[in-house]
Amino acid sequence: MTSTQPAWISPSAYERLQRELATLRELSAAAGADVDTDENATAVQRSWQTRIHQIHDLLVNAVVGEDPPDDGVAEPGMVLTVRYDDTGETETFLLGARGAEYGDMEVYSNQLPLGAAIAGARPGERRTYTLPSGASLTVVLLKAVPYGLHTADAI
Repeated sequence: MTSTQPAWISPSAYERLQRELATLRELSAAAGADVDTDENATAVQRSWQTRIHQIHDLLVNAVVGEDPPDDGVAEPGMVLTVRYDDTGETETFLLGARGAEYGDMEVYSNQLPLGAAIAGARPGERRTYTLPSGASLTVVLLKAVPYGLHTADAI
């Protein structure tokens, strides 16, 4: 299942994924040379291959560190702050590629319900999305800042 949509990731996440990919390929090659064919080893090998394909697909379509315009519009590469109408709680997260780690920041992709619903919103806009349980949640976009500006402010 190869994605053709570009995925935004930070330069540091790109480097971490490159290292993880190299490590997994080395482990997989070493395990392939081993003639041990027990069930657990085969399962581990399959999981490595699955992760290798995921990382490869993500990196092939990656947009690395190119911050979107600082126009307040929710799009990949933006750090978004939303408020949930039902609780009044706020959450800040990166709209980007899942599977790339960004330290302590949660990442939502455009393929997830919240990411799909909030994409294209401007501050003050209210969006509703459906959870897998069938319940609906409404969020208000409070702020959208390019990842590079957000991390510069955090330093």
